[in-house]
Amino acid sequence: MAGRFEALNRLWETVRQSNHDFRATTDIFPILDPEKVARTLEIVERGSKNGEQNLPAETAMSLDDVEQRIVATVEEEKKKSHHNFEDEMQRYSERLRGLDFQGQFTMIRKANSVTLSDYKAEASLGEDELHVARQKLIPLENEFTKFKKKHKLERTARVTSGASLFFRVAFLVFLVAFEMLLNGRFLAQGSEGGFVGGVLMALIFAVVNVGVAVFFGLTSIRFLAHKSFLSKIFGVVLLAAYGVMAVFINFGVAHFRESAASNWDAAQTEVVRQMFNNTFGLTEMESWVLLVLGFLFSIGAFLDAAFLGDPYLGFASIQKRIDHARDEYIEKKATLIDNLRERRDEHNNKVEDIVRDLSDRRQEAQAIVTARSRLIALFAEHQNLLERTCNSLLTTYREANRKSRTTPEPKYFRMPYTIERISGVDQFGADFNDSEIAQSIKEAQASLSEQMDRIGAAFEETLALYRKLDNMITEEVHVPAAAA
Repeated sequence: MAGRFEALNRLWETVRQSNHDFRATTDIFPILDPEKVARTLEIVERGSKNGEQNLPAETAMSLDDVEQRIVATVEEEKKKSHHNFEDEMQRYSERLRGLDFQGQFTMIRKANSVTLSDYKAEASLGEDELHVARQKLIPLENEFTKFKKKHKLERTARVTSGASLFFRVAFLVFLVAFEMLLNGRFLAQGSEGGFVGGVLMALIFAVVNVGVAVFFGLTSIRFLAHKSFLSKIFGVVLLAAYGVMAVFINFGVAHFRESAASNWDAAQTEVVRQMFNNTFGLTEMESWVLLVLGFLFSIGAFLDAAFLGDPYLGFASIQKRIDHARDEYIEKKATLIDNLRERRDEHNNKVEDIVRDLSDRRQEAQAIVTARSRLIALFAEHQNLLERTCNSLLTTYREANRKSRTTPEPKYFRMPYTIERISGVDQFGADFNDSEIAQSIKEAQASLSEQMDRIGAAFEETLALYRKLDNMITEEVHVPAAAA
């Protein structure tokens, strides 16, 4: 079912996404190199030159052009740093919004509202499938019950299958092969075809001997076991016929062995004469031994065939059909239960991932907020550094200017320059309230855990429903059968 738990799957896919594109390091803001700026602006040279001209004048109240260039350079760096600051703050804000806690909580609520319904719908479909499979079994169970009642059987049928069937058939093959080898050695002595011809003839005798025993073993016992008196009589007739056939075949083979040893061509007609005139007139001990073995092989084949399946005619057949139908039903029910168990475990694993991800998201959000606060502090410190750099450059210029002057310096030379600060405000701070998020996560985790419990309860209810379905149908099957 490709679309199962769609809401939960969408939620699970969102929690697998990750974004780690923020950083808070001291190299975000470029550091202004005072020595390089001094060389670029030729501060010392210009300071000495202006000092020789006693510029700026003692009465000057504002910065001269060199000092203004120094301040402008520092202010330009401040603007660049401010742009970097805003870009980083925007990046943090986008990442914080990307965590989308409210969206996650909304999806969790939506998933909780439909996931249980999806699970119950799948369980209901399974119930329908199981009901159809069980309905196919009902006629067979009725037929089986009526058959046992009609024939007064209070047991299950004996069904030979699998390894038991293999060994019984293998035993018959062994009897044929062994009897063929025993007779083949003697028949080969007078056969024109030599050993091969003798063995082939022995194979034919062995197949006939064992085959007749198998035929009467399969038929006579089943008629004898039947409750019908006529069937029992017919079974006795078949049993007697088997005895006659076994005697005829084995004595015939024994006489053929003795006759074929001296005259193969005349052996066939001689056998008939010996069978009617001198049935027990075997002259060789080996013939008697092989005769007894032939009878034993025949009886062994007869008994093996007699117990090949149930002795009651037709009982094994209906037992096989109902066993097959029951196995299909049981396999179907096991498959449905395994599917539901797999869906339950899949749901619970995803819920555990979601619960774990909510905590991870909160930790990431806290890290973002901490990084933003650190960035604000870094920007404020960077502006202090720019101010110190600016005053250092101004001091270098004014010292060079003093040394070259012949008139007193302006009074403002002794006053430090103060740059106008740009406030590093966390304008996105309202995006995240840790205490509210923590409470929402706690509620979401509780609802997801409760959902896991409901799915587990639904699974147990489904199992109970399947068992109840079995009991209800069983009662429906056996009540009318008993009343029939």
